[in-house]
Amino acid sequence: MALRTKTPRRPPAHHFQDPFLSGRTIGREPRLDRAAFEKLVEEALQTIPRQFKDRLENIAVIVEDLPSPETIRDLGLRSPYQLFGLYHGVPLDKRGSYYGNVPPDVVIIYQLPIENAFASEEEIREQVRETVIHEVGHFFGFSDAELRRIERENRKKKG
Repeated sequence: MALRTKTPRRPPAHHFQDPFLSGRTIGREPRLDRAAFEKLVEEALQTIPRQFKDRLENIAVIVEDLPSPETIRDLGLRSPYQLFGLYHGVPLDKRGSYYGNVPPDVVIIYQLPIENAFASEEEIREQVRETVIHEVGHFFGFSDAELRRIERENRKKKG
């Protein structure tokens, strides 16, 4: 299991009952409806280079509001807003001859932490893209350290 964590730049601002806060209400509703956010995820998947995209098999990419309390506990996080995405599965480079007849690997993108951490829709779009690519990178066997190094290099090239 691999994770993508980032501390939000501002405190949570969503109005809903948050199970992590013992039922206290915290802020407003998501900025984007689920369909609009899922469209950002689909757009991000389209940016994956063809040589990788052609090898994506038996993988589901889903959107959820927040990670479960069990996920937060298992990963040792203090807040559900620290986690933008998560990969569950067996990376391609770890699969042996035994691998087959298994349920799909899963990439989960968490909508509320991403929306909470970024002010504009363009920033949200860019973070969704970065998170999708990061989590799909785990499918191919890249470690968090390798992916962060690649992300830093890409940021340097952009600006």
